[in-house]
Order: sequence, then C-alpha cells, then structure tokens
Amino acid sequence: GAVPVVTALYGAGCRDFFVAHAEEGAEIRACAPDANIYVLDGFYEGCTELYIAHSLTPCLGSFAEIADYQALARSQEKPLPAMLNFNIRMNRLGLNKIETKELLDNHATMLAGIDVKGIMNHFSCADTPDHPITETQFKVFSDIARNFDAVFPALIKSLCNSSGLFRSPDYHFDLVRPGMALYGLNPTPEQDNPMHPVVRLEAPIIRTRIVYQGASIGYDATYKFKNDTLIATVAAGYADGLPWSLSNQGAFYWKGYRCLIRGRVSMDMSSIDLSAVPENDRPQVGDFIEVIGDHQNPAMIAKDAGALDYEILTSLGKRYDRRYLSA
Repeated sequence: GAVPVVTALYGAGCRDFFVAHAEEGAEIRACAPDANIYVLDGFYEGCTELYIAHSLTPCLGSFAEIADYQALARSQEKPLPAMLNFNIRMNRLGLNKIETKELLDNHATMLAGIDVKGIMNHFSCADTPDHPITETQFKVFSDIARNFDAVFPALIKSLCNSSGLFRSPDYHFDLVRPGMALYGLNPTPEQDNPMHPVVRLEAPIIRTRIVYQGASIGYDATYKFKNDTLIATVAAGYADGLPWSLSNQGAFYWKGYRCLIRGRVSMDMSSIDLSAVPENDRPQVGDFIEVIGDHQNPAMIAKDAGALDYEILTSLGKRYDRRYLSA
C-alpha cells in the first residue's frame, strides 16, 4: 500500500519519505512529485537509472557506495544528492568510526560530486526503555553531527525511529522516521499504546460444520475434539500472512467472542471454534470475522504466534481487498 499511504501523507504535508529500495522510491514518485525520497538500502548496481529518472537520494554507508555514486555524478556532469549513513552499535549498514574519520579528513576528494544533504543513524534498542545503547548512539551521533557541521553547514540530521520519538525530544534532531507508529503499532511496548489503531482485517467464513467428539481437524490431525463442536472455516491462511505458528494458538473474534483456532493454519484456510458464541448469535457462511480490530490488535496476534507485531502487518498478503479510509 505504498502509493495510497504516501498519497495520504503527502496530502497532510509530508515532504520527506524513506523507502527500503529504489524500486519502491520509483513507485511513489508520481504521488509525491516534489518530495525528497531517500533510499535506506543505499546505492546499488542494477538500479542506477531509477535514481536518475525518479530523483532518488541514496543513504550511502560504505566507501564502495560513495565511489560508485561519485562515478554516476561524473557521468551526469552534475552533483547528485545523498545522505551519509553511520554505523553506531547496529552493525548492519553505515560507515564505522575509522571510516568516518577518514571521510572527514579527506572529504574534498572522497565526496567530490556528491551533494551531501544530511547524515543519519538508526536506533537499535529504543523500544526498550532506558537501554544504555540508545543514549550511547545519541551521544556518538551528536559528535559526528558537530564534526560534519564544520564541513557541511546546515546538514539535515536524522536519528529517530518510532520508538526513539517517544524516548526523548533530544533525539528528534531535524527529521524523524516513524515506521510502525504510522500504522498504529505500539512504539513503547512497556506502556499503553500512544498511537491510534489504523488497520482492520476481516476474513470471510466459507463453511461451518459440526466436528464430532474424537475427530480431528486439519493437516497432521494436531487437534482432537473432546466434544461435538461447531467449526467455521475462514478463508485466510499463511499465504495471506497469517503465521503458521498460530496453529492451535491464536484466535479470531466474532462480536467480541474469542474463537480459538483449531488445528493447523493452512495455506488458504483456518478453522475456528465457535463454542464460545451463543447459539442464537453465531456467524453464518458469508459473514466476515475479525482478525485485527476492536478486540485483537497485531501485538496480541504476535504474542500468540511468537512473532513481532511489525511482522504481522508486513506479512499481510496481496489477496486482501484493501480499502483506505480517511479519518
């Protein structure tokens, strides 16, 4: 849903977007014509034309990337914009301490042809309150910012993810990068969610049946019924992003009643137990049952599945009919 999400954010005044890769940046350019679109994965082979055609700004985090991007700038005969990404206790992407010093000492040659727009880092532990690494990252990043300001005045500084936003206003700098918070997930899991839920998910019931005492259900017969039980088959499975680990663990909701998943979650279907629903209020074939909504949020599903709430939302498949509503 990148296009409708960006369209809504652009309409609300956002003019800076961070995407994972260049293809995603190209996809959203038309709905954010004058926005800054930063590519977190950096600059990589095979997508050179996308950076030029769609005016994308890579977040450069290695000498090799910087050299390749310089070569592109030379071929275009003009400076090209970039963010510089630093590795501070995350150890994924970014320039390390030694590389950072070398870049500062030799910036005139190593960054020739690159229009440095800003610098960035990413919190690794901000979802844990008072984690010492968070303050360490802030202090190191602040030192880097001071050093680069002496060379490149008025640089944009960006550090905060969703959780960092709620830890300290000192961490905000110039540009923040909320991700999970935009979709209503809780960036401060130790306390009540400061965000409003924005995602609902419902799936249709395609069959109901009585499964008799002693019978099993689903692949590998992992659940055997102790009593005659009314079961509903729901048209949603792991191909739609429902974790297989919800098998015999999770639940869906019907009018507030928790309906437990019985047996394996299969590719296209899940089976739920309607025993908790009063007989005169049970759903019928064609009714839609709540997967995510008023009674169950992604964090609850994640807990049942042994997963992350972010993982639940990003796993939702393409087969759902998505409807975007304005608040």
